[in-house]
Amino acid sequence: MRRRARFAIGDPFNLVLLLASVLCNYTAGLLVTGRRRRLFLALAVAFNLGLLAFYKYLGFFAANLNALLGAQLPVPQITLPIGISFFTFQGLSYVIDVYREPDLQTSSFFDVLLYICLFPQLVAGPIVKYRDIAREIRVRRATLPETAQGLRRFVLGLSKKLLIADTMAGVADTVFGLDAAFLDIRLAWLGAVAYTLQIYFDFSGYSDMAIGMGWIFGFHFKENFDHPYASTSVKMFWRRWHISLSSWFRDYLYIPLGGNRRGRWRTYANKLLVFFCTGLWHGANWTYVVWGLWHGAFLVAEDRLLPVQRLGRRWRWVGWLYTLLVAVVGFVFFRAASLEQAGAIIGRMFTGFTFTAQSSAALAGLIDPLHLAVLALGCVVSLPVLDKLRALAAKHPVLERLSYPATLALYGLDVMHLAAASFVPFIYFQF
Repeated sequence: MRRRARFAIGDPFNLVLLLASVLCNYTAGLLVTGRRRRLFLALAVAFNLGLLAFYKYLGFFAANLNALLGAQLPVPQITLPIGISFFTFQGLSYVIDVYREPDLQTSSFFDVLLYICLFPQLVAGPIVKYRDIAREIRVRRATLPETAQGLRRFVLGLSKKLLIADTMAGVADTVFGLDAAFLDIRLAWLGAVAYTLQIYFDFSGYSDMAIGMGWIFGFHFKENFDHPYASTSVKMFWRRWHISLSSWFRDYLYIPLGGNRRGRWRTYANKLLVFFCTGLWHGANWTYVVWGLWHGAFLVAEDRLLPVQRLGRRWRWVGWLYTLLVAVVGFVFFRAASLEQAGAIIGRMFTGFTFTAQSSAALAGLIDPLHLAVLALGCVVSLPVLDKLRALAAKHPVLERLSYPATLALYGLDVMHLAAASFVPFIYFQF
C-alpha cells in the first residue's frame, strides 16, 4: 500500500500527472463521437504515447542516438511515475472503445476517473479495458460470497508473491549478480529457472490480488494468467501469459494493422511489430526488445517451420519442453542488465561444463532445503494443480469449508514473512 500512497503523499506530482491523464482522456472521449472524430482520436493517441515516450523512453532514445550517430545529446534522468504504463494504456482503451462504440461514452468525469484510477490494479495491472467494466462502474453489487471468494483469492496471490516469488528472487538475484566467468551450467540454469518462477508468481500473484480485491468491491476483472508454463506452443503460451497485455496489443495494434488478413508476409511483419512493442512496453532497454522479438520470431516460425500445434497427444510433451525452453531462455534476456550479460549466461547454460571451487561454493549456498522446497513447490503450482483442487472442493462441501482455515494459515505465513523480511522486491515498479 505504501507504493500506492506515493501518488498522494510521497510524490504529489505523480498524482497531478495521473489526474491530467484522466482529464485529457475524458475530454477526448467526449470529442471522438462528434465531428472530426478521427482527428481527436489521433490527438488522444499522440498525447498518451507522447506521455509514455517522454517519461519512459526519452533517455533511452537519446542514449541510442548518441551511440548510433556519435551525437552529444544530453541524456535526461527522468523519474518514472508509478504505474504510467498501466494507466496510459487504460486511458487509450477508454478513448478507442468510445470511438468504436459511442454508446460506451460517459458524461461523468468521475466514471472515467474511477476506471483509470481503480486502485486494485492501478500500479500492477491487469490492464482492464473500459468496455469490460463500463457497466459495473455504474451499477455493481458486493455480496458476502464474492467478498469471501475475493479475500481467499487475495491471500492466494499474496502468498504466491511473498512465499514463492520473493524466495526465488533471492536465488535469481544472486546468480545474475555473479560475474559470468564464475558461472557454470548448474548455476546458469538454476538462476534462469528461479527467475522464470519468480516473474510468474510475482506477476500472477499481483493479478490474483487485484482480481480478489475487485470481487470484494463488486468488479469482475478478467483472468490475467492461465498456467502458461503448461503450454505446448509459444502461441498457446501467449494466450495464457499476461492475457490483459497480449489482448490489448491484439485489439488495439495487431488487428488495426490488418492482423492476418493481408497475406502471409504482412501477418509475420505485424506479429514481429507487435512483439517489438510488447518488449519495449516493459522497459527502456534492448534486453526487453530482444525478449519480445525472441517470442515473436518463434510465433512466426510456428506457422510454417515448427508445427508443434499439430503434434499428436502422445508427443505433446515435446511441445511442452520446447515451449518451456523458449520461455526460460527468453526470461534470461528479460532479467539481464544488458545483452552482453544475457548472452554470457545463455552461453553458460549450454556450454558451462567447467566446474570451479567458486561456482560449487555459490551453488551450495543456494540449494539449501528452503530454496529446494520452494523451487519444487513453484514448479508444481505453476501447473494446473490449484484448478483441480478448486474443482474438487466445489464437489465436496467439506473441502470448501476447509479452504477458509487454510487461507488463514497462508495469511499467517505471509505476515510472518513480511515481519522477517528486510526487503520485499517490487519488480512491477520498473514498468
